[in-house]
Amino acid sequence: MNIQKNLIALVILNFHFLSLNLSAQTYQLADTTRYSEISGYGYDFVAPPAKSSKSPFFFSVKVPDGNYLVTVKLGNKTKAGITTVRAESRRLFIQNCVTRKGEFVEKTFVVNKRTPRITDSEKVKIKEREKTYLNWDDKLTLEFNGDLPMVETVGIKAAHEGTVQVFLCGNSTVVDQNDEPWASWGQMIPAFFDTSVAVVNLAESGESATSFIASNRLKKAISLCKKGDYILVEFGHNDEKITRAGSGAYFSFMTNLKIFVDEARAKGANPVLVTPTARRQFESNGNLKDTHGEYDDAVRFLAEKENVPLIDLTAMTTTMYEALGTEKSKKLLVHYPANTFPNQSNPLADNTHFSTFGAYQTAKCVAVGLQKAVPALALHLTDSVGFNPAFPDDFDSFKWNLSPFFEKEKPDGK
Repeated sequence: MNIQKNLIALVILNFHFLSLNLSAQTYQLADTTRYSEISGYGYDFVAPPAKSSKSPFFFSVKVPDGNYLVTVKLGNKTKAGITTVRAESRRLFIQNCVTRKGEFVEKTFVVNKRTPRITDSEKVKIKEREKTYLNWDDKLTLEFNGDLPMVETVGIKAAHEGTVQVFLCGNSTVVDQNDEPWASWGQMIPAFFDTSVAVVNLAESGESATSFIASNRLKKAISLCKKGDYILVEFGHNDEKITRAGSGAYFSFMTNLKIFVDEARAKGANPVLVTPTARRQFESNGNLKDTHGEYDDAVRFLAEKENVPLIDLTAMTTTMYEALGTEKSKKLLVHYPANTFPNQSNPLADNTHFSTFGAYQTAKCVAVGLQKAVPALALHLTDSVGFNPAFPDDFDSFKWNLSPFFEKEKPDGK
């Protein structure tokens, strides 16, 4: 009997996958129940929303790996709403969409969904903690947040084969941070692109260029990329800690970056080099200390030598920190007093990892860099035009509703 039930469930799921690949599947959230393996969709992780709930909630659909065009219908017949939409591990797509009573707004965006699989015999060597994150499972998960999230329907279909993919290779300053209050520019930048672009963020905390390659993350990117796609590469923070023979900015580090460039070009993709984000360490004169030594210079050297577009994120984040000064610049990073978050008895003071505000500002810096260095890709940007790192946004103007997942320990990496 159990075998029969499993076969029926498998048939249902295969039909479900096929329908998603061929045409849009629309879900009425008012009629939705909890997620199950048999149905392959439903409310997930936290309790389903009550009629007047202000709490965030999640909706998951089991789908094959790929890029998906997601259309959400936001609003309610009888209530006003303010809705934020994120996907997978807190990737931002829609920020604080206001709907009046009786008003409905449709928003469409592209979400990349993946598992560690590369081939039948190869996979990404994800870390133990990543197994609990939403980025690497077999579901596409949407997080609905905001002051009063109102969602009528969710439509999902396979994105067009010609969708431009932007692969992100990097460390904790790039990764989709799963837990509050940590954040990165990589999980904010999807909100800046139109529906012709899918951001595929393969970064992970603690990675160097060496370990990224060794864990098959570059191989995963190369297995998925096609002609005309982009591969953005930002390393340095963790590479600086490697002291074994043959290491160094102009030795193993630059050699590894050259591998990214060569592998991308071999597939017809466009490599883009990004210098590492600055650390918030001030000199007594109010200028930021250069903590990267030769490592950011090595990225610039390779970019010029190999004729690769360069985004100088070291320079832009340095400008941003210095513009805000020693105290106000703390808002860009994880600096919070004790008991700001659940079970956080000690203060958080981290001068490398971004707050959500800092991650969003840094994503704007990346967008500015794309406008200067990669104008063809910048044509697909819908936000951040005209941003100047010397004049960051006002912290009080940035609104971020917390996800329910929190971690007091800082991410891997220096």
